[in-house]
Amino acid sequence: MLYWLLYPLRDVVSGFNVFKYISFRAGGAAVTALLVSFIVGPIIIRKMQQSGTIEEIREDGPASHQSKAGTPTMGGLIILLALLSGTLLFARLDSAHVWVVILATTWAGMVGLIDDRLKQSNKKGLVPRYKLLGQVSLGVVIGSILLFMPELFSDQFVEYKTSSTLPFFKDRFLDFAPFGLGIGFIIMTVLVVTGSSNAVNLTDGLDGLAIGISGIIAIGLAVLTYISGHAVFSDYLNIIFLPGSGEIAVYCAALVGAALGFLWYNAPPARIYMGDTGALALGAGLGTVAILIKKELFLVILGGIPVIETLSVLIQRYWFKYTRKKYGEGRRIFKMAPIHHHFELLGWSESQVVIRFWIIAVLLLFLTMTSFKVR
Repeated sequence: MLYWLLYPLRDVVSGFNVFKYISFRAGGAAVTALLVSFIVGPIIIRKMQQSGTIEEIREDGPASHQSKAGTPTMGGLIILLALLSGTLLFARLDSAHVWVVILATTWAGMVGLIDDRLKQSNKKGLVPRYKLLGQVSLGVVIGSILLFMPELFSDQFVEYKTSSTLPFFKDRFLDFAPFGLGIGFIIMTVLVVTGSSNAVNLTDGLDGLAIGISGIIAIGLAVLTYISGHAVFSDYLNIIFLPGSGEIAVYCAALVGAALGFLWYNAPPARIYMGDTGALALGAGLGTVAILIKKELFLVILGGIPVIETLSVLIQRYWFKYTRKKYGEGRRIFKMAPIHHHFELLGWSESQVVIRFWIIAVLLLFLTMTSFKVR
């Protein structure tokens, strides 16, 4: 919004010329999101406390978590308000890239909001199949937009609309549209959007864990989007040049600012939890960004922690079912899933698990960045 309000005045006030630079607007979006978090955070925490909107602590979880009962939830509202404020103020609103990622974030956030509200009267919350339907339908909508209306983005996007970049391979692409039908691309989009939103949700089990990891992933995606939309940098690194995609860096920067702001309240001991409102929105937003810049497979590396968290749940669940069927009793590989609880039961403190997982996430960020040269 500020781009359209202030940039035209650059001939009158020369300083307004800075609004043409994505780097400046990304910084402004991050700071704005951070400040909005600080402003609305106490208000939302107080409202959640007054309304009794609290987190349900799983009875079979680590004993140390029982003291967290009564902590307000639905803190994802803080993230959404901060993220959208920073993005809408500093991003170019004529960018289809920006609107698609805003659609994904808001849609998934609303699904999570409904789930969080229902949990206050029913511990199970939104019926799982309805939640999955909301996520899958979002993936179908995004996939359809990108497949059938690629001209909204750029000519280069039209050329690579169903392709994805292979990590560690130069000039190698994976095409998700076999036989030219494009159905494979929509299926891939559904899997990425649904998988990433659920992965962040599963990671959200310790104070500061999911929001810290999401912020680190957003930093990596901010760099990737900026490079993808920059002709010189993309040519130097020999990756797909997608004009206009650099504008998504403003969204990613706003997400980093919102993450830092929310972490202020979510750091242990947490004053509020993000709930599904925040977790589903963050995951869907990050997944959509990766799809828009054709780096879906890079998200597996960059988002390694949420991927491992998800795999630990799937492995634990199906191994338990297999052994129960074969031996008459279910057996477990991990002490508890998701895997962050496994390390807690091994004797790690909550802060140790969170900080060590952050460190691993930063290392995966470095690995993702170096993968462009190690090809």
